[in-house]
Amino acid sequence: MSLFSVSSAFSLLPFLLLSSVLASSFTQLEEDQIQRFQKYLQIRTAHPNPDYASAVAFLSSEAQSIGLQTLTLEFARGKSLLLLSWPGSDPSLSSILLNSHIDSVPAEPSKWLHPPFAAVRDAAGRIFARGAQDDKCLAVQYLEALRNLKAASFVPRRSIHVSLVPDEETGGADGAAKFATSQEFRALNVGFVLDEGQASPTDEFRVFYADRSPWSLIVKAVGEPGHGSRMYDNGAMENLMDCVEVVARFRESQFDQVKAGIKAVSEVISVNPVFVKAGTPSPTGFVMNMQPSEAEVGFDVRLPPTVDPDLLRKRIDEEWAPAIRNMTYQLIEKGPIKDIAGRPLATPANESNPWWSVFQQAVIASGGKLARPEILASTTDARFVRQMGIPALGFSPMANTPILLHEHNEFLKDTVFLRGIKVYEHVISALSSFPANSP
Repeated sequence: MSLFSVSSAFSLLPFLLLSSVLASSFTQLEEDQIQRFQKYLQIRTAHPNPDYASAVAFLSSEAQSIGLQTLTLEFARGKSLLLLSWPGSDPSLSSILLNSHIDSVPAEPSKWLHPPFAAVRDAAGRIFARGAQDDKCLAVQYLEALRNLKAASFVPRRSIHVSLVPDEETGGADGAAKFATSQEFRALNVGFVLDEGQASPTDEFRVFYADRSPWSLIVKAVGEPGHGSRMYDNGAMENLMDCVEVVARFRESQFDQVKAGIKAVSEVISVNPVFVKAGTPSPTGFVMNMQPSEAEVGFDVRLPPTVDPDLLRKRIDEEWAPAIRNMTYQLIEKGPIKDIAGRPLATPANESNPWWSVFQQAVIASGGKLARPEILASTTDARFVRQMGIPALGFSPMANTPILLHEHNEFLKDTVFLRGIKVYEHVISALSSFPANSP
């Protein structure tokens, strides 16, 4: 061995020793659980072409090895939904549903430290992969928790179901939305649902009792075209800029409440411009001496359940895009705003909700701590079951973890993943043991 080779070997020694220590700190069962997580992450379920078939085949095989019942549904062609079941000892009681989505957002491999679909586990135990946090971890944690409970001869009083759904990252219309209104869902007699949450940078687990509702607003202004040197009233670009300025002032008023600590980000209405279309095209770009006859701007709008949607609709109609300023608009409301009883889509996270009490006590019994319940700033499939009047909480047991969903270098540490399995063991056993005089 050359001197260079010897020095190189010594330079690798700390890495090798650390890897050995990390590996030896886990049991064989835990190593197997981590490897199953990596295998699931390696299945490319990112849009625009998620491989649902391979994911469902893998998850079905794991579920069957545990002894769970499996059923594959397809509410839209090529978008399989996998339903797993563990019947309870008292089928007259409402059941527990654990939900996770199979699909994930795209990744840009050149921006990652490791290939986003390799599920590389580094010396620090970080498992890098698209979907590691959002939210492929949940499906495997659910299954491993159920595996451990079955090995301990646990018998649930209430039936336990796991739904592994497609299409969440593109709005859920062909996944959870259709499932929640289906006969197959009604037959489950679901009483309570757990869905995805988010990582927590602190040592407290985050829990979400509601989501903000997503709207898309497209405003179009029209006017007579004319020479770029002339001053017009009610020109297309002039009116569109007025719209953008009014919306910007509203956005600032909402953001000021966040900056002052009065409200959380998820408790205000967010309005963000996402595109502008205007100008008369030319071979070299745009005609610079001509005012266009049409101009268009798009906004991403998010509403917390505490807001009256009718008041925002009125503001859009009268202030943001008034017809008297030659403007029209298209408002696309993506998903439900209220439940079937006309109530806001929110699950009580207090003592008035017996499910909350059982959930909270189970997390504490697992050694975890819960942060103050929150409204999720974005959107999950939980809104579709809340629409049916069923209580649902968003919960991903990832403490002391940076929030990396949809970002480059998304990862989850092996220790955090394994701890989540133990948390779910406590939560699932507690919820499914709820006595008969409860909901």
